[in-house]
Amino acid sequence: MARLTEHLAFLYGPAAAERWAPVFAERIERFARAHPALARGPRALATSPAEAWLITYGDQVTREGEAPLATLARFMDRWLAPEFSGVHLLPIYPYSSDDGFSVIDYRAVDPRLGGWDHVRALAERYALMLDAVINHASAESAWFQGFLRCEEPYHRYFLVPPEDWDLSRVVRPRTTRLLTTFATACGRKKVWTTFSADQVDLNYREPEVLLEVLDLLLFYAAHGARRLRLDAVGFVWKEPGTTCLNLPQTHEVVKLFRTALDAAAPEVALVTETNVPHAENVAYFGNGEDEAQLVYNFALPPLVLHTFARGDARVLARWAAGLELPGPKAAFLNFLASHDGVGLRPVEGILPPEEVAFLVERTLAHGGEVSYRDTPAGPAPYELNTTWYDALNPPGTPEALGVRRLLASHAIMLALAGLPAVYVHALFGTPNWREGYEKSGEKRKLNRRKFREAEVEAWLADPGSRARRILDGLKARLALRAERPAFHPAAPQRVRDLGAGVFAVERGTDEERVLVAVNVTGAPQPLALEEGWRDARTSAPAASTLVLEPYADLWLTRGDT
Repeated sequence: MARLTEHLAFLYGPAAAERWAPVFAERIERFARAHPALARGPRALATSPAEAWLITYGDQVTREGEAPLATLARFMDRWLAPEFSGVHLLPIYPYSSDDGFSVIDYRAVDPRLGGWDHVRALAERYALMLDAVINHASAESAWFQGFLRCEEPYHRYFLVPPEDWDLSRVVRPRTTRLLTTFATACGRKKVWTTFSADQVDLNYREPEVLLEVLDLLLFYAAHGARRLRLDAVGFVWKEPGTTCLNLPQTHEVVKLFRTALDAAAPEVALVTETNVPHAENVAYFGNGEDEAQLVYNFALPPLVLHTFARGDARVLARWAAGLELPGPKAAFLNFLASHDGVGLRPVEGILPPEEVAFLVERTLAHGGEVSYRDTPAGPAPYELNTTWYDALNPPGTPEALGVRRLLASHAIMLALAGLPAVYVHALFGTPNWREGYEKSGEKRKLNRRKFREAEVEAWLADPGSRARRILDGLKARLALRAERPAFHPAAPQRVRDLGAGVFAVERGTDEERVLVAVNVTGAPQPLALEEGWRDARTSAPAASTLVLEPYADLWLTRGDT
């Protein structure tokens, strides 16, 4: 109660905190009474080297006459278990645009996917991450329709900034209008819409909205979620004259969520999704115990892409050498591909502008697209819209080479401290879906193609197919990782200098050490190593001098285990 009061006082002032803290506390206590097993869950971040996530849409794989969530469960059972222990379902709720990120009803499963029974069935076999799209709601949602009718309490749920608010410093992730004019029953109003006119920002300056969203997070926990992805959380709080991004109040909102979940469902971890410069992103760890347990490692994808594009691991190595966690209750969520493409803001201050421009030109040359955002100096590249396979590989690349390059890039991601997550299109080596983009006009469609189950089964039944070779390669590396305590997400890491053409990281302690070395070039790379290393796959002693073939990855171990 005391911590809740502190959070609310920071956000709304002492008087409002005195009024609202008992309301929030009662909601949390009621949940804990209804779900005693969740309330007794482990207090530390429960994870292991065997934790690995699939990022997917609920209808990524479909079969005629079957709920897509049931089809997905069968696909995971047949092809991904046990190496993938968790599934991140991108938004599963009824929506009106942006492939689910404009939620109409937060408490319903889109009937086109299945129902909560299907979600719970998945959660019984895999750790479950659900999306909490909490910055904005669909313009078709009941909440916003109530706003348009000027009904209680919804006329306060969305932000209509006063005319005298200074919005000149607001940081934009898009080139669309910040404010959208809507006709309401009480007149025309300019409403805050960070991402699109169909995605209307919620007004966290109202305690009722914060309580409503907290209630949603508890609802998802009750339905099996053990990780909650806070979508676009950096934008939730707005203040005049500021950037309206990553404000202290936003961090306090995350802290309040953490306080509530620690009391009601401590096993449930918060995952912040903040596609911003690295230092701002990792600030969501807080002090290691009071904000998110997991933070997306957003700088990793563009830096790995740059590494392979240049055939030079030095920038990546310098950045990785400086990665730190604030404590054992926090970890990075490592990934290379996602439904959103490759963000470029996270490498501000890490890659010089000319190297960002190089990635932009290379992506376009590979058949991808680039999304932009408004800045005072004009539009600036925001993200690369492409599949990971095509981002890495120029058109015409022999498939065997393309597969090696993709697996090598993932070896880096799997070796680093943190939890690994693989987007389904990286799993298959999917090329850019130009047809989807050209039909919809949405650049992100390049990386969001859906499949029929028969199509996927045909790929994976062929041991020589691109998809099967990638899947087998990733599973083999995940299995190596799962066996070694040195790969625990929080185990120490030391980046090794084995030459510009090799990225190498050593993990673990004196009890057990592992070394993963990845050739990021198309040329053989000589390596000189200390005596005592063994091949992690065969346990055979490793030579102290050897040659790492183009785009090969070497997994070594030493110690008692």
